[in-house]
Amino acid sequence: MKIRDSIAFVTGANRGLGLSIAGELLARGAKQVYAGVRSTSSWEADIPGIVPIQLDVTDPVSIAAAAAQCPDVNLLVNNAGIARVTESTLDPAWIATAREIFETNFYGVVLTTQAFAPVLAANGGGAILNVLSDASWFARPLLSAYSATKSAAWSFTNAARIELREKNIQVLGLHVGFMDTDMTAGYDLKKTSPREVASQALSALENEQQEVLADENTRFIKQSLSGNQPYYLNVPALA
Repeated sequence: MKIRDSIAFVTGANRGLGLSIAGELLARGAKQVYAGVRSTSSWEADIPGIVPIQLDVTDPVSIAAAAAQCPDVNLLVNNAGIARVTESTLDPAWIATAREIFETNFYGVVLTTQAFAPVLAANGGGAILNVLSDASWFARPLLSAYSATKSAAWSFTNAARIELREKNIQVLGLHVGFMDTDMTAGYDLKKTSPREVASQALSALENEQQEVLADENTRFIKQSLSGNQPYYLNVPALA
C-alpha cells in the first residue's frame, strides 16, 4: 500500500509508538491521520493533519461511532495496548489481570478490525497494521498475561490476512520487543526507538510485506521457532 494520499486511523495515538506512527504517516505524505484517543480533551499534540477522535477500544459503541465518523479511512493501525505485571503464573490475580488486558490488546483489535474493514473495502481496499510483539512467541513469567493477549492477536492477524486479501486489504503484523516509551519507563532494558519502529513498519507496508520484525531480539526469537532448540525452551535464567 502507498502511504502518500492515504487516510489513516491510528488507535492509541496520543503517545509512544502510536504518535510516532501518526507523525511518520504525515511525513510520508498521508492526506490525513485520525488519532484514536480515549479523551479528545486531553489531546496535546497540535500537529496539522492529525485529527483526534474519541475512541475506547474496549467499547463497541465507541468503536462504531469512530468508524461512522471516519468513512474515508483506507489504513487502520491497531496500536492501542496495555501491559500489566503479575507476580508469577501462579498469581491469584492472573485471571483478572488477563481479562483486563485481553479487553484492549485482543478484543479491541478484533472489534476495530470488524468495524473498519467494511470501511476500507468500501473505499476500494487498503491496509491494516496490527502492532504485535516478540511476546507472541516468548512469554516471560511476569508478563505471561500480556503475552497471551499478543499470541491471540497474532493468531487473529493471520486469519484476518487470509480473509481480507479477497477484499484488497493488506494485513501487516508488526512484532517488536521493548521500546523506549512510557510503558517501559524506569526499566533498565535494551529498548528500540518508537520512531525507528514506525519507519520500519510503514516501509514494510509500502513494500507489501505481511510481517515485520523490528529489532534484533525479535528476529532472533522468530528465527529460533523453526529450529530444534527454540528460544522459548532454552531461555537464559534472567531473560
